[in-house]
Amino acid sequence: MLRDKSLIPLSHQHQHALALCVRIDRAQPIPGADLPAWLAELTQLVEGEIKIHFAAEEQFVFPAARRFPELTTLIDELLADHRSLSKLFSRAESHSLSAEELPIFARQLAVHIRKEERSLFERMQQLMSGAELAALGAQLEEALKKAEQACIVPGVATRMKPR
Repeated sequence: MLRDKSLIPLSHQHQHALALCVRIDRAQPIPGADLPAWLAELTQLVEGEIKIHFAAEEQFVFPAARRFPELTTLIDELLADHRSLSKLFSRAESHSLSAEELPIFARQLAVHIRKEERSLFERMQQLMSGAELAALGAQLEEALKKAEQACIVPGVATRMKPR
């Protein structure tokens, strides 16, 4: 299903995070000397987008979706994902996330994003009216204003290497 324009800003941010997840996956095993660069890039993404993204979802998207009983369990799962991922973000920011844990984190983040895109957003588009989606889109536009609007350019240590 084509993404409704009201949800596209969140989907763009999902693409930024998924790009990092793919690069982390393809960089395995990450040399210990490169870990600080990966954690710095992850921290930049968290500060520039993800914290704002999570807040917007929790303030606007999840309450809108919770109006539909069939989405309640999914919303509970997504909120639990946010809590779990936020703990990992904090560990990345404090540089206490190990090179072995980084790909596990990337998989968790990718699964979470796909759950939102394929399950939550798809179903919301089916259940909500155009006017409801437009109102949600206006709220998201305002909430996401402070987020960075571009993908992070990888550093030398975090660039995708040829296979």
